[in-house]
Amino acid sequence: MGLALLFSGQGMQHPAMLPWLVEDRTLQRVQQQLGRDWRERLADPAWAGRNAHAQLLLTGLALAAWAQLALLLPPPAAVAGYSVGELAAFAAAGVFDADTALTLAQQRAALMDQAAEAQPTGLFGLSGLAGPATERLCAEFGLAIAIRNGEDSVVLGGPRQQLPAALDAARQQGAHATPLNVQLASHTPWMQPAAQAFAQAIAPLELRAPRTLLFSNAAGRIANAEQARCALATQIDHTVRWDECMENIASRRVACVLEIGPGQALARMWNQRYPQVPARSVDEFRSAGAIADWVVRHALP
Repeated sequence: MGLALLFSGQGMQHPAMLPWLVEDRTLQRVQQQLGRDWRERLADPAWAGRNAHAQLLLTGLALAAWAQLALLLPPPAAVAGYSVGELAAFAAAGVFDADTALTLAQQRAALMDQAAEAQPTGLFGLSGLAGPATERLCAEFGLAIAIRNGEDSVVLGGPRQQLPAALDAARQQGAHATPLNVQLASHTPWMQPAAQAFAQAIAPLELRAPRTLLFSNAAGRIANAEQARCALATQIDHTVRWDECMENIASRRVACVLEIGPGQALARMWNQRYPQVPARSVDEFRSAGAIADWVVRHALP
């Protein structure tokens, strides 16, 4: 039993996100890079969707939020992060500190942007299409599955020039298809140069074994530093298996789930899949105290 933490990925950032967040050292470092007016800048979709902005911002705000909430909550029973949310998740689990996570977020974004220069790519969300039909769509338009959220809920990535036709083809089959405000095809083979370079960047770092149960998008449970090192690089160019992350956490019989980050995408997915275990996003609340009250009611016996 206990509390599980899910750290959000890109795509849901917005100007009013986490209104209760207090400025601390982590947030100050983010503001040094992105400006104190980052909320106003998020109103511009182009600025908000830029990899270099989104990855640093989401990692920093998630870690600032968790540092402030951790003072009020019991230690988590399990932790996972969605896409770039893994950096915050690994930091929350004690693999490295917040400063290292922010540095890695900047390096990761830069390497992925560099890999994308060779060919413009992008992502779109797809739901309501059965597995074989999704595979045929990928084969026809040269796409890859970037994220698997469920049997009929995925994110596809590939060459940007192919995406409009693929979107139309999916919709003609009755699927729901939505372009994502992410400027490259993360978690696909197009990011292989970034994954290799990121592996070299983290090789000399002194990582620690997680102090709480930690699940990776690409490698299952992370039990030691070397597994963490490998997983962080591998997920850049391999499919994010978020369905497996949720299954792993659910198997631990947690009492409630808290999404750390903007929007409610992960909490909503969890509630649809495991309605017997309540999930909320910290972005739904107006104060840290209200979040703590909700968690305590559900996580403590």
